[in-house]
Amino acid sequence: MIRTAALAYVRDRRLLQARSAGKDVFYMAGGKIDPGETPVQALHREVREELGVEVTEYAELGVFECEAYGHAPGTALHMTCFTADLGGNPQPTSEIAELRYFTVGEYAAMPHVAPGSMLIFRHLHELGLVDW
Repeated sequence: MIRTAALAYVRDRRLLQARSAGKDVFYMAGGKIDPGETPVQALHREVREELGVEVTEYAELGVFECEAYGHAPGTALHMTCFTADLGGNPQPTSEIAELRYFTVGEYAAMPHVAPGSMLIFRHLHELGLVDW
């Protein structure tokens, strides 16, 4: 099982997704939780590493589980997802090739989608926070 912390950052009713250098799929900003690290600590570290900004306020959106994209079939993803305010405008860092904001339909129409991201998109749409 892969344990991650992820950021659900919404702007103009669209959800931020990051594409790592050399990859073709957009994921939630965030990443694996290191040994001895809490999900909150991982959120702070990953947002700083990937988006170049600090998390100023956060709230847990929920824990989401699905199959991990890009791993062996049957590999489970356990994602603790947070909403947060950021101390600045997210910018791609050296490990991120591109940042893009999507509606649910725009993301779903991509050639490759991460199941974990789709769970968050659907959840945020049900909450009335992102457009279809």
